[in-house]
Amino acid sequence: MIKRLVTGAVLGTAMIASQAALAADFTLKFGHLANEQNIWHQAAVKFKEEVEANSDGRIEVQLYPNEQLGAEMDVINSIQLGSADMTITGESLQNWAPKAALMAAPYAFRDSEHLHAAVSGEIGEEIEAQITERANLVPLAWFERGPRHLTSNEPIEHPDDLDGLRLRVPNVPLFVDTWEALGARPTPMAFSEVFTSLQQNTIQAQENPLSLIESASFDEVQDYVNLTGHVRSWIYVVIGKDKLESMPEDLQEVIFEAADTMQAHEADLFAEDEERLRQELEERGMEFVEVDTDAFADKARPAVLEALDEEQRELFEAIQDL
Repeated sequence: MIKRLVTGAVLGTAMIASQAALAADFTLKFGHLANEQNIWHQAAVKFKEEVEANSDGRIEVQLYPNEQLGAEMDVINSIQLGSADMTITGESLQNWAPKAALMAAPYAFRDSEHLHAAVSGEIGEEIEAQITERANLVPLAWFERGPRHLTSNEPIEHPDDLDGLRLRVPNVPLFVDTWEALGARPTPMAFSEVFTSLQQNTIQAQENPLSLIESASFDEVQDYVNLTGHVRSWIYVVIGKDKLESMPEDLQEVIFEAADTMQAHEADLFAEDEERLRQELEERGMEFVEVDTDAFADKARPAVLEALDEEQRELFEAIQDL
């Protein structure tokens, strides 16, 4: 009996030692707001796989989707305090870095190619540098977001077609000012109220990316998707600067290489999803309408520039010149 107990103790000690040997040198807590089916989470899974494989287990990535670590701003604050390490975030970064406001400025970008040129070039570097300097966060990768389009029950091809259209917008002053300048009657409203308000004709239109148009079943209360593309934006995957710099250079390189792979993987998923969403909405009966984008952009621009500060306006103009 004594021999058996001693043997058991020795085996138990060996198992603990073995587990300790397998423990990662660094753990990354990666929290975000998307659910497990979302392509952002699928990209995060790809990042985890790449990091853990290429670091030989020296880095463990723990994923926390569905706001398990809190809302977007909560996770950013946790990263700055050192209790979380990574997240996916967008224009909220302007709370620290004003240049990040350009991540959601109406008609900053003509199309997807224009956005890619800006974000992948010197303008993107300028925004990222300010985020790192002022928020102590290092952007590792960026994901394009689906452009926001206007839905309605009458086709809208030109700003003149708006003519007092009662339009729901999120409670963002820049969005309100832009749609007023375009001739609509924007009404800030919680997203949860939009479907019923459209159904009851309290509002006549709303604007959102195709993903939300589909998931909210707006096809049941709206006939047209007018391809205004008025907001083209992107979102960053960020890591705490202090956490990143606490790692040796070889592991930092693993992080950056995995981030590149994650970004490419998400871009492929995004392109497939945008194509699928359009096909799905057309099958549900929605008609897609090409609009005079230049007319919309020209009429909106004075209101957008008025809402931006001098630093932001300079960046907006630099984007236009690309």
